[in-house]
Amino acid sequence: MTDEKRAGALAGVVVADFGRILAAPYLTMMLADLGAEVIKVERPGAGDDTRGWGPPFVGGQATYFQSVNRNKTSVALDLRSAEGQRYARELVRRSDIVVENFRPGTMAKFGLSYAEAQELNPRVVYCSLSAFGAGIGAELPGYDLLIQAAGGLMSITGEGQPMKTGVAVVDVLAGLHATVGVLAALRHRDATGEGQLVEVNLLSSLLAGLVNQSAAYALADVVPTRLGNRHPSIAPYEVFPSADRPLALAVGSDGQFATLCRAIGAEQLADDPRFVNNTMRVANVEVLAATLGDILRTKPAADWEALLTPLGVPCGPVNDMAGAFALADRLGLRPRIPADTGLPPLVANPITLSRNPVRYTAAPPELGSGTDRIRAWLDADPDGVNSL
Repeated sequence: MTDEKRAGALAGVVVADFGRILAAPYLTMMLADLGAEVIKVERPGAGDDTRGWGPPFVGGQATYFQSVNRNKTSVALDLRSAEGQRYARELVRRSDIVVENFRPGTMAKFGLSYAEAQELNPRVVYCSLSAFGAGIGAELPGYDLLIQAAGGLMSITGEGQPMKTGVAVVDVLAGLHATVGVLAALRHRDATGEGQLVEVNLLSSLLAGLVNQSAAYALADVVPTRLGNRHPSIAPYEVFPSADRPLALAVGSDGQFATLCRAIGAEQLADDPRFVNNTMRVANVEVLAATLGDILRTKPAADWEALLTPLGVPCGPVNDMAGAFALADRLGLRPRIPADTGLPPLVANPITLSRNPVRYTAAPPELGSGTDRIRAWLDADPDGVNSL
């Protein structure tokens, strides 16, 4: 591999990471995977809250914490102390990117607000993540569950009572939106020399991430409701019973529906006026689902997958996590970090770059394990010209 390929796309970029929990650490892990030097600032003796979010624990660390904190250096700084603030300000002065997700106004109490950071470093890209924004919603507490509830996601998820998703998906959405914003701001900085403030909040990220469902309300005043595993605009597009386990069937076109009907021995359904096109199938989804269900429960899910997939009809069994990883392995997608890195088999970064592949250089750090090294760098290099 050439030196060009060894260097991450963000090699030389220093990130001061004041984030914790999920959204901000996800963002900074993405930057770290792409080659940035991420310095994670944590509370002495406690660290990121997710260090204690278990079980499960592996090697003494919560798997929750490990999921979003690889490739980082942990520095223990007490931001309430004068010494901690001095080191933090010096770190900001030397960083290309600052990331924080405290409640709005908290960083100002430490002398680390965007305005203060810009005085220290006019070129800095400063990213603030919050739950409900820095305005009127600044005082509202915000965990992912609350955003899923208040932001409408639970109103369209599940059957019967409102249901959250099985993962903190709003935090992930916000982290990804913030990653795009930071990289755009970094591109602008490199072109003009100007740093800027990037602000992302969880509620806005969720509303944007609800795409067709939120657009239905924004454009047509349609308030979506819970449909279980069904789709509001496509049919058949849901989970059906089979002879052994649930089967997902996602028919996205009239042609696919006709192919499905022929394959399952129900050609007449394709010509039925109630199902002749997608709009009619959505209007008559109850009777369509019942009819298809009677047929699909006659064979095991694997049999239907083997029959329909080669014909271009998207379908497959509902896997558990083990089944999902097995599928990715079977497809050659390498869902875990390679064993030759010497790191724990964490979930791999899904981005593939042909010239600057993502890197896996360090396991999730022990609390404060990099404090001495970073402090020595900050103390010994007052001009901030020596690289880490």
